[in-house]
Amino acid sequence: MTSAGWARIGRDERGVITRLSARGQGLAVSPVLKPEELGGLRSVDLSFNALSDLPGELKSLPSLAELRLDGNGLTTIPDVVPELSHLELLSLYRNRLTSVPATLGGLRGLLTLNLADNQLREIPEAIGRLSRLHTLDLGHNRIESLPASIGGLAGLSRYLYLSDNQLTSLPAALCRLTRLGYLNVTDNRLTGLPARFGDLVGLRELRLYNNRLASLPESVGALAGLREAHLMDNALTRLPDSIGNLADLRELRLMDNQLTELPPTVGNLHRLSRLDLRDNRLSALPESLVGLTALTHLDLRNNRLDALPAGLAGLPALEKLDLRWNLIDPWPDWLHGLEERGCAVLR
Repeated sequence: MTSAGWARIGRDERGVITRLSARGQGLAVSPVLKPEELGGLRSVDLSFNALSDLPGELKSLPSLAELRLDGNGLTTIPDVVPELSHLELLSLYRNRLTSVPATLGGLRGLLTLNLADNQLREIPEAIGRLSRLHTLDLGHNRIESLPASIGGLAGLSRYLYLSDNQLTSLPAALCRLTRLGYLNVTDNRLTGLPARFGDLVGLRELRLYNNRLASLPESVGALAGLREAHLMDNALTRLPDSIGNLADLRELRLMDNQLTELPPTVGNLHRLSRLDLRDNRLSALPESLVGLTALTHLDLRNNRLDALPAGLAGLPALEKLDLRWNLIDPWPDWLHGLEERGCAVLR
């Protein structure tokens, strides 16, 4: 087979061509494909060119599992793509897509779909037919709402990226994604979460920063496997008491909110190592913080604290305590004991 136009050709141990790449070659037309010579071809990468269409020969490649078309300036998904029935990975990152055809829902074998960094305003209901997806990236678009059919993505277990869109709410059906491990909905316009958000029991990492959330549903306490919660840059005024049920939580980032108090149940987070509360409106802390025996970093900068629970002196793992820009005067003597054992105290 001619290698004209293909910058890289990958072969298996038998010499069978399995990968073709013309990535970043400045092409306006795809290189030649000869299906009769490419029965073992699994991956085609045509990213970062200037393609406006694809050769129909792609649909005659019986083993094609991965197609990368990132950075081509495509305004529509080429007609041949929904016909590639064996695809497992489809990446169309950083194009100029304004819509997704419903026919894409016919790619039932897809495991990974990347539509990030386009100009999408909506996603078709047909996306719910992609029940084998484990990774879906819709970030950096202009999406205003999600179809209820997203709850049909039963295989979505690894990542769901929705960051940098224009979402004001999440559909209740999203809470059916009980296997999902990572959810990112940062940099949107969310004002609330579905009441049954706690049904997302597979979550290990949750990123919701830079939204407009004023509260969290009580059901979040059911996220027993959650390890990281990034909730900064919202409008939270309180946390639900159920927050103390997050027994596996290691990081809780709440800076730049409007919290005036913490529920005593926060002291039940025995595995928490980092707690960031800077730039809130806290005037007091609960004595129960003595229970945070795994805490290494506590950031309390720029609050309204005029006193501290003496129990903080006994936190055995504490390495850094930031108390700057509060109202504490005089400083408690026990801070010296923390410093003497190596804890960095900033005041």
